[in-house]
Amino acid sequence: MINKVVSGADDAIKDIKDGDTLMLGGFGLCGIPENCITALVKKGVNKLTCIANNAGVDDFGIGLMLQTRQVKKMISSYVGENAEFERQLLSGELEVELIPQGTLATRCMAAGYGMPAIFTPAGVGTEVAEGKEIRNFNGKDYLMEYAFDADFALVKAWKGDTAGNLIFRSTSRNFNPVMAMAGKITIAEVEHLVEAGELDPDHIHTPGVYVHRIFQGENYEKRIEQRTTRKKD
Repeated sequence: MINKVVSGADDAIKDIKDGDTLMLGGFGLCGIPENCITALVKKGVNKLTCIANNAGVDDFGIGLMLQTRQVKKMISSYVGENAEFERQLLSGELEVELIPQGTLATRCMAAGYGMPAIFTPAGVGTEVAEGKEIRNFNGKDYLMEYAFDADFALVKAWKGDTAGNLIFRSTSRNFNPVMAMAGKITIAEVEHLVEAGELDPDHIHTPGVYVHRIFQGENYEKRIEQRTTRKKD
């Protein structure tokens, strides 16, 4: 087996270059590749196209890359919670493609499955469909969407092994597994890295065949976008 384990985030993202297209896993701030994002900010790579469920917040997640003007284009389904994103969008500094959340996930999945495109009813008759092919199946119109073509997928798992097998927890499973399948090169950071054979095969969500580099991350903050609490009775 080719050794997939790298020393850390800096080593893992060392060949990401200006103009690359990146997938970044997670849902909101849950399960995002915190260490890889920090390394990208440190490296200063720019003109990136980022495919992610959302754009983080002003001072965390992809929001850090927006602050340093490293993102040329965002492809997302939700872009709230980020004032800097809004400013760059309204000023024309940032290209933005908003797509339905299910379409985002399925275009990732299609890339992982080797499918060139999908057909979905989501977006038919709206601005999302402008300039795109529509076909009718059994009397219903469907919009054709291409599978994503990403140079790198950056994902974060709870536990992984040295063969690249990954286990995700709870909400972090929303986008990380489908993005892990879809990148030409998939980089996984994990909270716990164990030896191959230590993970229960029945618990593995992403097989190591999809993962090219893996490392144990550190200093995870695991922030909450909107903390909501209930007053004691």
